[in-house]
Order: sequence, then C-alpha cells, then structure tokens
Amino acid sequence: MTGAGFKQELFARFARVAKALANGNRLELLELLAQGERRVEDLAGVSGLSVPNTSQHLQQLRQAGLVSSRREGVKVIYRLSGDDVAALLGSLRSVAERHSAEVERLVTAFLHAKDSLEPVPGAELLQRLRDGSVLVLDVRPPAEYAAGHLPGALNVPLEELERRMTALPMAQEIVAYCRGPYCVLAFDAVARLRAQGYTARRLEYGLPEWRQAGLPVER
Repeated sequence: MTGAGFKQELFARFARVAKALANGNRLELLELLAQGERRVEDLAGVSGLSVPNTSQHLQQLRQAGLVSSRREGVKVIYRLSGDDVAALLGSLRSVAERHSAEVERLVTAFLHAKDSLEPVPGAELLQRLRDGSVLVLDVRPPAEYAAGHLPGALNVPLEELERRMTALPMAQEIVAYCRGPYCVLAFDAVARLRAQGYTARRLEYGLPEWRQAGLPVER
C-alpha cells in the first residue's frame, strides 16, 4: 500500500465513524448511554423509538466502534466503548455551538428563554457540596441515577417533583442536574422549584461532563 493509499483508507475509516454520528437519534442514544449501560428496551422507552429501530441504530454505532454490548440472559445490554466517546459527543456539541448560527439561535431561543441565570460551575458545586451549603437534585430516571450520580445527590425524577417538593428544605439552595447541558429536565425542575418559592439553580452540565472533569461520582 502506498502512502496515499494508506491515507485514503484511514480517512475512509474516520468517515465511517462520522457517518454513524450523522443521525440525531443515534446522538441521543449516545447521550443516554453516557449516563450508564442500558438494555435495548430501556433505551427505546426513553428515546421514544421502537425497539427494532433502536436496535438498528445501536448496531450501526457498534460497527463504528462507538458502543459495545454484552448479553445478560436473553437481554442485550449496551454501553459506550469508552469515556472518550462521551468526550467526542461533547466536542461535537461545542464546535456546533461556536460555529453554527442555527445551533446558537436554537439554544438562545429555547434554553435561555427557560432560564437566563448563569448555571453553577462544577468546581463551585463540588466545594459547596463539601461544606453542606447546597442540596443537589438528580432529576433523571432512577436507572440512570443508579448507574452513577453526583456525591450526595438526591434522586427526584421530574415527574415526582411536585409530589415530593414539600419534603425539600426551603432554606437551602437547590441545584438540579440531569443528562447534559441541553437536558430540559433540569430546566423544568428549576422552574417548578422557583415557582414555589425555592432558591434553585441548575448545574452547568450533566453527569457525563462532571465525570470527564475528573470530579467524583457515586453509585
């Protein structure tokens, strides 16, 4: 193989990975898997896709080397191939934010309208967790919380927040987080808490970015 042939073959392999990423449903599945390994049926339920469609997308991601799988009885369980896959997803998001006017407009119009306050940086939240001055709410589904969560975080899925809100301390600031910086669960949780008089903010990102920053995670 010549040098030129090697380069063409290498770029073709890179393009295969890029092709696997070139689908919104597959990107969402990667975001879900960044929370922890999941069964195909669970991923289908959360994403709103059918089980066959979810399985097909996962197969394409597996062929590109972005996810791996294992069997547990008759169930197939998927996970990211490595933390660098979650980092790749974050890099894609960052590049799009900086260089795509359409992404910038969408984020500004939808997310900034939901909450214009600055989110809490991860390092600041960790320090406040250590001194006990803040309560952290993980508003993701229980299965995602069980796979990994911020130290001391209380799991209150968004659909349970109204029912369980009276048990939360009114005098303590609450910081909510979910799957990532675009996850609307945290935005909605903060809005509902503020409407009832709580002092609430959201974390600047989600669990995958917290983990990538080298901050501690509990199971």
